[in-house]
Amino acid sequence: MFNKKKLLLATGLLAMAGSVHAGYEIKLSDDDTITFGGYIKLDTRYVNGNINSITNDYWVGAGSVGDISRTSFRATESRFNTKYVHGDITGFIEMDFHGGGGNEIVSNSSNPRLRHAFIKYKNILVGQTWSTFVNTSALAEAADFAGPLNAAAFIRQGQVRYTQGNFQVAIENPESDKGDPTQDKIPDVIAKYTFKGDWGNVSVAGLARQLNTVGGNSESAFGYGIAGKVNTFGKDDIRFQLHGGETGRYVGVVAARDLVGEVVEETTSYMVAYRHFWSDDIRSTAFFGKTTTEVADADRRHWGVNIFKNYTKDLSFGLEVGNFESADQDADSDYVQFSAKYVL
Repeated sequence: MFNKKKLLLATGLLAMAGSVHAGYEIKLSDDDTITFGGYIKLDTRYVNGNINSITNDYWVGAGSVGDISRTSFRATESRFNTKYVHGDITGFIEMDFHGGGGNEIVSNSSNPRLRHAFIKYKNILVGQTWSTFVNTSALAEAADFAGPLNAAAFIRQGQVRYTQGNFQVAIENPESDKGDPTQDKIPDVIAKYTFKGDWGNVSVAGLARQLNTVGGNSESAFGYGIAGKVNTFGKDDIRFQLHGGETGRYVGVVAARDLVGEVVEETTSYMVAYRHFWSDDIRSTAFFGKTTTEVADADRRHWGVNIFKNYTKDLSFGLEVGNFESADQDADSDYVQFSAKYVL
């Protein structure tokens, strides 16, 4: 017997194949919908100085010291996601193309990379998504993939999360970075409360972990985070993050490691970003982030200023200039980046 749902889905897929100018929601029944989304993005980047990001394509918390004067073009930040809703159940999966592979000689092929894959039922979420420790609204708008990642809480991983109003608690994947992860038997525990209003939001989060050293010792680690986005004048906003304690791999994208030998690293990180709207379709963000560590004596800094213009609701172009500095290695580089982004 012919399935009406299949007909509706096929019709929706044909419509999507014929146009890439918008997100797509297909209503399968009164209780069932499927949504396709994502964006296409091209980044053109020039870096000049004596340090290069370990990713080559965007700044994180660490770099390789050495002379660099490099221009690159990439589209690997482009992504695609699908959301399924059936009553109280939501399933979401998203991938981008930062998974590596390919080369710059022939095809510039890049492997897909899993970003999110989770199921949400009422107050329970299970799967891989942003850590409960992360406040994504506090990330800066930037051409360079979320701005000062060297000082931001930025991690996705498997977890089980419970949400009650503004309070969230989760157990998440343990990983003793630079230690012995084969002995990681106790999940990381995270709790967060978010204050919300018309003015914006501020979250306060706590993190507790057990880290296992290569030498066979087990060490307790605790960290905290305060992050938010606050509306200021007109459409402007200020975004900020402050993290301290033994946050390790949760903050700075390898600016700090969990362990240095047999010792748990102590980290202090902060970032601030101000976004100003010059008009309804032109906006700029100025940002700065800094992370320092006590054991390894790391000192990583990143600042940038950008401007974006929306030519349509879905199409924008942006230009950013900035500097990444690894002060502990006496190295820094300037960069300029152009981006074009089309939201599906």
